[in-house]
Amino acid sequence: MGPLHLQTDVLVVGSGAAGLMAARAAADEGARVILTDKSLISRGGATILAQMTVAVALGEAEEDNPEVHFEDTMKGSRGLADPNIVRAVVERGPEVILEAEGYGVKWARTPDGKRSQAFAPGHSKARCVYVDILNTGGATAAGLKKAIWKDEKIQRLKNVMITKVVVEEGRAVGAIGFEMEAYRPISIAASSVILATGGLTEVYERNSASANMTGDGFVLAAEAGAEVRDMEMVQFFPIAHLFPPLVGIDPIMWDPFRYKLGGRLLNGQMEEFMDKYNGEVAGKYTAARDQTTLAIFREVEAGRGTPHGGAYLDFTMVPEEKLKEAFGPVIDILRNQGVDLTKDMVEVAPMAHFMLGGVRVDEAMHTRVPGLLASGELIYGMHGANRLSGNAITEALVTGRIAGETAAREKRNELDEAAVRRAFDREMERLTQFWHPVPVDRDTASLQTFKRKLQQIMWKGAGPLRTESGLQEALEDLRALREELNSISLAKQDKFALSLFEKLEAANMLKVSEAIVLGALERKETRGAHVRLDYDDTLTQPSSYSYVLNEAGEWVVSEIQLPVGV
Repeated sequence: MGPLHLQTDVLVVGSGAAGLMAARAAADEGARVILTDKSLISRGGATILAQMTVAVALGEAEEDNPEVHFEDTMKGSRGLADPNIVRAVVERGPEVILEAEGYGVKWARTPDGKRSQAFAPGHSKARCVYVDILNTGGATAAGLKKAIWKDEKIQRLKNVMITKVVVEEGRAVGAIGFEMEAYRPISIAASSVILATGGLTEVYERNSASANMTGDGFVLAAEAGAEVRDMEMVQFFPIAHLFPPLVGIDPIMWDPFRYKLGGRLLNGQMEEFMDKYNGEVAGKYTAARDQTTLAIFREVEAGRGTPHGGAYLDFTMVPEEKLKEAFGPVIDILRNQGVDLTKDMVEVAPMAHFMLGGVRVDEAMHTRVPGLLASGELIYGMHGANRLSGNAITEALVTGRIAGETAAREKRNELDEAAVRRAFDREMERLTQFWHPVPVDRDTASLQTFKRKLQQIMWKGAGPLRTESGLQEALEDLRALREELNSISLAKQDKFALSLFEKLEAANMLKVSEAIVLGALERKETRGAHVRLDYDDTLTQPSSYSYVLNEAGEWVVSEIQLPVGV
């Protein structure tokens, strides 16, 4: 099958909530759109895994407005959020929630017909809408998919990996990639390119991500000349399931039930401990994620952890009827696997969950490269050093809509197809360097071994608790992995190029892992999700760390001081 050469007004890379909304918004403005995803459209990434809530100042549960949402988010960011991005998101939050409802996303309602809005830690108001407490993300993705599916202006390409954003005379003019199923090379000339590829938490051994969250968009953007910020800021979800082994549950499912029921966190000595770290009252759930993560690991570090290195989550004080009402069918799934919540506690511990830093954009979602935009978890600015529960899908929907509108309104009539074709030839030559004549059965095993090794290095050296010596060791180990990755040979395949796909993902994982470690070494303080055991204090003057790639493809990190108390 020969190469496929396409052209469009707007190319959207990634089809989670941000990408789907970007495609919908661009088409609404009259643009032709190509929407690509390296998985199935709407099925890859984090959106479909999101269980819980969407924070938006609708004011239906109690008096609320976007300004209060803004203040809560800025406070929760520990001084690192970009106020312009935060304001852009919270102000349009109510609008996009109602838009999503028009696409069939059925937000839960109270008996009097208002949208249900729950309280979540870090928010001063009950402002988090949901579909049901365990399937909000899946329902959102399904509604957005339905909204784009029959629009003739939106062409969809599944199982396509974009490997390069084409930049000509300083402007993004398209992208290059290939279709995995048949190894069919693809070029797409476009007036604008929107990256909506999600996060990178697959680089950690213990993570809540889908397997394709490998940091591709951060590398694509940086290689195109965009700036990224605060890559050291990775959020670890505090009460993810640890023990006993369970089948058929999401590891982060405990959070909404703790919202509802006030499950207690106990250390290995059966003591409640959250009050020692942030004054959380027994039976209440008010501490933000960074605070709870640190508290659990402090207990483990002090020798008061549970047998598997976490904390106990206890619902035994909750009446059985309330447990059944809150957990619904989940209570039977747990009981069938030997967990009776009326008698048993489970062990929980933090796991990598969300990327807080990312590609720097302005309020219109422009990067510093004309023609290149970004949205969703990929961007920097909304969360700073800590994300409040419920703010992720809001960010994805709003920034996706803004990016799509911007790209459509700035579309150019003349596409630079010649530049894209020239780049296509060079990129195909680069990709051929990955092929070597060795048996096919060696590829997958070698790549999986490499991936596990990288994940272990990152968890040990750049996980929730960090030190100078641990980070330095991680950096050395990561740089040693460069040669190991280069030595992994792939048999050339004319069909189903999975091994090439996985090797490119591994290269992206390695590149973003190095960025995380470099920034963590530079940030000599403890702030939010970034915990340095050798620098317990938070500096008075907040700083952001800027990352760019030099001509040799190495990260250059520089410090940028931010205003105090914004």
